[in-house]
Amino acid sequence: MSETVQHGAGARTDSAQLPLEGVRVLDIATFVAAPFAATVMADFGADVIKIEQPGEGDPLRKFGTPVEGADTLVWLSEARNKRYMTLDLRTPEGADIFLRLVAQADVVMENFRPGTLERWGLGYERLAAANPRIVLLRVSAYGQTGPFREKPGFARVAHGFGGLAHLAGMADGPPVVPGSTSLADYISGLWGVIGVQMALRVAERSGRGQEVDIGLYESIFRLLDELAPAYAMFGEVRGRMGADVPHVVPHGHWKTQDGQWVALACSSDKIFERLARLMERPDLVNTDRFRTGAQRLAGRAEVNALIADWIGRQPLAEVLRRCDEAGVPCGHIMAIDDIFVHPQYVARGNLQTVHDERAGEVVVPGAIPRLSRTPARLRHLGGALGADTRQVLQQLLDIGELELRQLKDRGVV
Repeated sequence: MSETVQHGAGARTDSAQLPLEGVRVLDIATFVAAPFAATVMADFGADVIKIEQPGEGDPLRKFGTPVEGADTLVWLSEARNKRYMTLDLRTPEGADIFLRLVAQADVVMENFRPGTLERWGLGYERLAAANPRIVLLRVSAYGQTGPFREKPGFARVAHGFGGLAHLAGMADGPPVVPGSTSLADYISGLWGVIGVQMALRVAERSGRGQEVDIGLYESIFRLLDELAPAYAMFGEVRGRMGADVPHVVPHGHWKTQDGQWVALACSSDKIFERLARLMERPDLVNTDRFRTGAQRLAGRAEVNALIADWIGRQPLAEVLRRCDEAGVPCGHIMAIDDIFVHPQYVARGNLQTVHDERAGEVVVPGAIPRLSRTPARLRHLGGALGADTRQVLQQLLDIGELELRQLKDRGVV
């Protein structure tokens, strides 16, 4: 289907067994969150069977930049390393075939509105009757319980409901997109992988599976450091601060002489002392100036202005060189064209070039985390709708050609 060229660290031989080989996942979800969890597991060797609606497929195939004859770049990158089959779970025949597949699987992943699988007669109890060890990952906007359980929602809504969008933007401006519009989806996918791996451990010990329930907003809310205890204890409601953070100064973004931007972080008194020496301003760390974190917080505007002036008088390369030599954490705020040529990305193999039979040569992000003995393998990109239906049904359920034709004629596959 495709050929992968791996660059830098992480290159591997195909003979090593991947960590999740032997684990079978049925991915019946759509868009990003639960399917991304399946993709992470596929990168590390799980046999992920992507089950889509006949004739329609996952809407993610049409989301993002289209590629002639090959769905979209989002699909190629994020639906990789799976097998692709069609099956109408809403029909009795489709549900029966699905339950037969469940009997030979370890994990099912879905992110429909709560109650959808139950309406199809495929709720957890029915799946567990077919396979007591089955683990069911359920990702939804607000989780399987609570007064909002049936409300629809996407990542952008989750960013707002989870408290992150309120923090994103300038102090005097509106809330903005906190990075990617799909951030909550990707983070929920990662939480999903964690939950599934823990549930699989329990299934190994006890022989019983369970449900893993994630709300998109919860994935965001869990990452908001001390917001909850600070409000509960002191009534503090943190607002938007632009590039600043509430408890550390200086810790932000500054523009260089040549129009580039850097991120600089002085998270301790010692680091700020190094920066003051680097700026040839030893007076800044006198006892009556900005020696302590509390003093710098009180003088945030002055400290930030001094650093803006110092960085603004030097080109990017000089700022980075001098900060590196002084031991002051500072990095270039890079666009994607900067990333493609940066030696760190090359050395770590963060970009993988894959020759896809439909799309040609495509560059996608490499898999993480990095395992020293059994690293991930990018076997192929997101495939065509139903490309592996025949193989899966013949291999796992011993369904012959005649039955396959009949199922196709009835719109089941």
